[in-house]
Amino acid sequence: MSRILIVDDNETMRSGIALVVERMGHAAAAAASGAEGLTLLKEHEFDLVVTDYRMEEMDGLAVLEAVKKDHADIDVMLITAHGTIEIAVEAMKRGAADFITKPFPPDALRLKIDRLLKHRDDRRERLRLGEENSYLREEISDRYGEIVGKSDKIREILELTKRVGGADSSVLLYGESGTGKELVARAIHNTSNRSGGPFVKVNCGALPRELVESELFGHEKGSFSGAVRLKKGKFELAEGGSIFLDEIGDIPLDTQVKLLRVLQEKEFDRVGGERTLSADVRVVAATNRPLKEMVAAGTFREDLYYRLEVIPLLLPPLRERKEDIPLLAQHFLIKKCREMNLPLRRLTDDAIALLAKYPWPGNVRELENVIERTVVLGDGITIGVGDLPLGAADDGGEDEQVRLDDSSGEVLLNERLERLEKKLITEAMGKAHGVKTRAAEFLGIKTSALYYKLDKYGVE
Repeated sequence: MSRILIVDDNETMRSGIALVVERMGHAAAAAASGAEGLTLLKEHEFDLVVTDYRMEEMDGLAVLEAVKKDHADIDVMLITAHGTIEIAVEAMKRGAADFITKPFPPDALRLKIDRLLKHRDDRRERLRLGEENSYLREEISDRYGEIVGKSDKIREILELTKRVGGADSSVLLYGESGTGKELVARAIHNTSNRSGGPFVKVNCGALPRELVESELFGHEKGSFSGAVRLKKGKFELAEGGSIFLDEIGDIPLDTQVKLLRVLQEKEFDRVGGERTLSADVRVVAATNRPLKEMVAAGTFREDLYYRLEVIPLLLPPLRERKEDIPLLAQHFLIKKCREMNLPLRRLTDDAIALLAKYPWPGNVRELENVIERTVVLGDGITIGVGDLPLGAADDGGEDEQVRLDDSSGEVLLNERLERLEKKLITEAMGKAHGVKTRAAEFLGIKTSALYYKLDKYGVE
């Protein structure tokens, strides 16, 4: 229910408007003059003012100016007579939200009041969201930088990030796909004495095998077919800064030897080059593969493994820090609305609870994608449970392979998640008719990660 102030020196008109307002379910207060109306405004809160233009002593324009001066958030609708367009235009210039011309039917008045009140509600909601999200942005920026979270696990990561940032040792980040390894690598760089230098990232899993060495160390013109000009490699571009080697486990064995040389001797050669170049670069690597097992299997060099893992950091999956989900969801909501130049939106408590309940197999990256889809497809200020994509609406607890069954004894969470992951991978492979790149697209993971999981679970 809204409170509406009616200012009109005509008793019949004043009473008639008040009756319409009350039948709409709102509270009406009536004033017989502009001065009386302004007195009521000082004593009570109102959502809308409806005032006649032609009144003795103080006309409607004077009332409008007084209202907008002291109560800028209150809309004012002016009543004019005989279709006086000039007066209506002047009123709109001075801040009137709308006008209505006498004589008018009750339905026309109701429609205008409804529209103004809805506009008022939307405006206040956007203002509230703006203030709330401004505070949230400051809190996120001040406390966490780009790494968003308040759980004990993420606080520990942040503390370790600060501590290792001051050193120049190699760092090896472990974590599932989508846990934010690149953000942690950037944070390490930004807190180091190399922060003024470049931060170069390399997705080793996405590099063609025959071009890995060229991408990392560069090549000379004419060194191989297609080398039509000199090319600087990533290590050369990262000179004086940091290089982030993501999916380090995908680097071929022959290139691992040359990477080991960079770490040990701080030097390298371009492909086809005759001059040795120095490498003043700090290495931060990341993987979601079990490097120790790869060392045992002979697919990853032991000496390189120990050179990389001077400082190991394990990034927890999102399911192990559920208390961070509301803050992350709000962070991505602000980010996506701003990127798309859309009004700021708000997640309902039920929607946040549902997001916190979902297991997020794709981790933070999956949460960001869900929020982005919701922003793109939604059209309201408020985002509820029904607005979330179907994947996020699944509570993850009804599958027979992961349902809690007291009669079967204790089953660890990781075991349940692995069974569910194996089931999803098997279904994706069937849907993709065995084409691994397509199955990886269905699952939203890298092809290299799928190869590892297929081998891990023995899925054909």
